[in-house]
Formats: sequence, C-alpha cells, structure tokens
Amino acid sequence: MKKLLSVLLAAGMVLSVTACGASSESTALSDDATSETSTQSEAATSEAASGDFTTVTDGVLTMSTNAAFPPYEMTTDTGDFEGIDVEIAGAIADKLGLELQIDDMDFDAALLAVQQGKSDMVMAGVTVTDDRLLVMNFTDSYASGIQSVIVPEDSDIASIDDMQGKLIGTQRGTTGNIYCTDDFGEENVVAYDNGLTAVQALMNGQVDCVVIDNAPAQEFVAANPGLKILDTEYANEDYAIGVNKDNTALLDAINGALAELKADGTVDSIIAKYISADSTAE
Repeated sequence: MKKLLSVLLAAGMVLSVTACGASSESTALSDDATSETSTQSEAATSEAASGDFTTVTDGVLTMSTNAAFPPYEMTTDTGDFEGIDVEIAGAIADKLGLELQIDDMDFDAALLAVQQGKSDMVMAGVTVTDDRLLVMNFTDSYASGIQSVIVPEDSDIASIDDMQGKLIGTQRGTTGNIYCTDDFGEENVVAYDNGLTAVQALMNGQVDCVVIDNAPAQEFVAANPGLKILDTEYANEDYAIGVNKDNTALLDAINGALAELKADGTVDSIIAKYISADSTAE
C-alpha cells in the first residue's frame, strides 16, 4: 500500500534544472523551461487532487476503519496505525497525490461514515454484500478472506454442524455476524464491538465459539493460549474498498490506482509482509 508520486518526481527534476544555470542566457532558457514544466506539474497535481473527483477535505483522502482487525488494521504501542489496509490506503493516496487521514471507529460507524459523506472510503476487511451494495459502491477486490471459527482447545465443537445450539460470538455488523444469524438464529449469536472483545468473551466462557476472518483469528489465537481454529472453513469472501454512492469519480480514481498497485506487485508485497505464504489466512 504505498507508491510513487510522478508529479513530485517531475517537480524534483525542475528544481535540479534551475540549480544548474551557467550563463545568463542558459539561465533564462532554464527559467522558461522551469516555468512551463512547473505550470504543467501544478495542473497535473490539481487534476489528480480535485479536478476529476472530490474528497471530504481538499488534498486529503479520509479512510474510516476499525483498527482492531489485525493484520489488516491495528494500532501500535505508540498509537500509530499499521496493517495491510493501512499500507494499501497509503499507497492509493500517494498515487492520487493526496494525504491519507485515518479515522478509527466501530465497524458499523466506519461503514456509515462513507454513506453519510464523512469519510471518502472505508477499509476494514470489508466484504461486498448485496445489502451493502444498496448503500455504497465498491472497488475491485484487493484481498481474499476466510471466515473461521475459534474454539477452546477442549471444545466439543469439531465442525460447523456442531455449532447448532451453541452461543456464537461475532463482531457487530460483519459478514460473520450476518452468516451466523442466518444459519443459527439471532438468539444464538452475540455481537461485540470488535473481534478482540468477542475473543475475550470466549476466554471468559461467555460464548462457545467466535466466528471471525481467518487472518485476525490467527493473531488472536497466537496471543491467547488455549484457543484453536477449526480446520473447516466457514465461508470464503473477497475484500474491497467502500466509497460513497454519489462519488463515482473517486471510485474510478481509486480503482485506477489500485489496478496499478496490483500490477506492479505492491499489493501482493504488502499482504506478504503481514501474512506468510504458508498461512491459510487468504
């Protein structure tokens, strides 16, 4: 999730030309060339940042997220944000000549922020569903995910069928919550604000299992001895970036940047940085 600024590179070349004038004639020619190149550079920047699309704040790409979803988004000990989505968002912002701003909130609120025009895009391991397509647009997929089941090591739940009649913990507003409610009944599903809280409830015996995306599931199991992930996958899905329904120009711009980042290997390298090749997280 990072990448180049061709406009800045062009500007850098301009600075190097103006610094090398030898005579008054060559300096004048250089100044003319600088002026022309600078004008073109400024025009390109303006077009990239605001000409073809608009953002909530000029010059800024605002991303709403729920930074409790490792390894896609999480906070460091210093309070900074890191993860797959964070780096990919940063790379997209660089491609568009914008500064990335990350707003951390509950998952439901992150989705709503885009719908209400309070953020430009939502990235939080978001899966495309028919209901979500009614209220926001989605980019092309940039990663795949698996819904997995976390259980205590001594649990009698050995398969998805064994979850019938059990109390299931999920993260509020996620596809895992939706799937479990549809498959096992709302009375058997408890929704928590984030995956960590759901896993803590499992550790405390308040629920019998937790359904969550496999990548964070592995992180939670590694950090909490006594838990394991079922071998059986609950569901497979793709992640995409949510954008306001009315901002199709921004959607196109993000898709264009995303396509370049996928083509040059940036997206794959970011994912590989956080998820090992032999992992089943994807």
